Amino acid sequence: MKLQHEFSKQIYQNIELICDFMGNSSDFVVREITVGSCHAALFYLDGMTDMQKIQDNVIRPLQETSAEELSLSFLKDSVLDVGGVSFSDNIEDALEQILSGGLLLLIDGMGEGLVVSLPGWEERSITESKTQPVIRGPQESFTENLRTNTTMVRRRVKDTRVRLTNVKVGEKTKTDISVMYMHGVADDELVRNVISRLKNMKVDRVLEGEYLEECLVEKKQMTIFPIFYNSDRPDSIAAGVMEGKIAIFIDGTPFVILAPAVFVDFIQSAEDYYQSFIYSSIIRVLRYISLAICLLAPAIYVALTTFHQDMIPTVLLLSLSAQREGVPFPAFVEAMIMEIIFEILREAGLRMPRTVGQAVSIVGSIVIGQAAVEANIVSPVMVIVVAITAISSFVIPSYTMAIPIRILRFAFIGMAAMFGVYGLTVGMLILLVHLNSLHSFGVPYMSPVANFQSSKQSDAVLRFPFKNKANHHNKPRE
Repeated sequence: MKLQHEFSKQIYQNIELICDFMGNSSDFVVREITVGSCHAALFYLDGMTDMQKIQDNVIRPLQETSAEELSLSFLKDSVLDVGGVSFSDNIEDALEQILSGGLLLLIDGMGEGLVVSLPGWEERSITESKTQPVIRGPQESFTENLRTNTTMVRRRVKDTRVRLTNVKVGEKTKTDISVMYMHGVADDELVRNVISRLKNMKVDRVLEGEYLEECLVEKKQMTIFPIFYNSDRPDSIAAGVMEGKIAIFIDGTPFVILAPAVFVDFIQSAEDYYQSFIYSSIIRVLRYISLAICLLAPAIYVALTTFHQDMIPTVLLLSLSAQREGVPFPAFVEAMIMEIIFEILREAGLRMPRTVGQAVSIVGSIVIGQAAVEANIVSPVMVIVVAITAISSFVIPSYTMAIPIRILRFAFIGMAAMFGVYGLTVGMLILLVHLNSLHSFGVPYMSPVANFQSSKQSDAVLRFPFKNKANHHNKPRE
């Protein structure tokens, strides 16, 4: 337990001690004023507090206070015209409030102070989602402000059962975390488990949700697949909360964690619920086909051209042989060269300035692909296979799910080059066994498909009409 330094009744001792704690930082302000003929001091961080409110709602009322009315209780209840005023009797707690945008008031002769919450930093305005855009539906996303984000979900779910629990995580950052759930719908044991893990988390910093995800996942689960769903769309998080999931908001990031998460969550899009259920179901099937192409297309090409030429129609085999004439590398090397080059172009397009990033990735792909074919480094059909694979990867709505698929694609290419279709079969069996061994806070990762539950199929692979699932989603737990 950390040692608590209580305030002294001598204000100069307090000023000296507090300044020593803050290391005489240039943005730490100590403003000395007179309150009712007594010497007082205000402590706050420049840029973290609202300067206009400090002047109008704190300093001016304090200077108008008479000596007869001078008491901390009177100042708290009748003088300070702001919300969020509390007592503080030790330096550590007061500094924690100051570092969160608060102001500390100390008066000479009083061994206690008042902490006023006056956050006033610049915030980014609400914009449309950059990672999960939709054509039809709400065109807004979360910001970096914690309270703004929770309010955006509250505005959509006007239910008294919605609960919020606040936790601070990170010994250095002391990041504010809010856990949102719907009481009576979310599993009580799961809620207690999540809050307990957050409170007992021993990390020095939390700057983004990934810091929490790596600590929340069980150590025995080693996987490249995402165990938690994250989104910057308020409507997606609101839907998850209403379905009994737990939303974890992190101050300073626009992405909210949703747990538990299953595989089908990453293939679904918010827009599925803003279009006809027939159209949405067809698009979902198309996404699964695209996922299979992204994972297996280059590997199948390598397997067929290396080991199983007899499975290719004669006319197509002759065409492929003609295209590969003069190419010095086997199909495996061709595929690896093109896949690695495309991944480099993809990352370059993401990291470069947006005004030129997209143009560079498109032009680079065309120019390099054409030059590689003309130089007989790769065959034209390999360029086509890699291009279709790359386009299919963009169909997957969740970027966090697309990453492991891209990684596994290289593993499947290697297995196809060594063992052909038999290697692909063994690889798919290993992948399915691995996916079925995973769970997110006790929920099987492949649920409700692998452990088939007919009552939960209305929004698993296909999307059924809302009337078929409304009662199921809104039914409280017994």
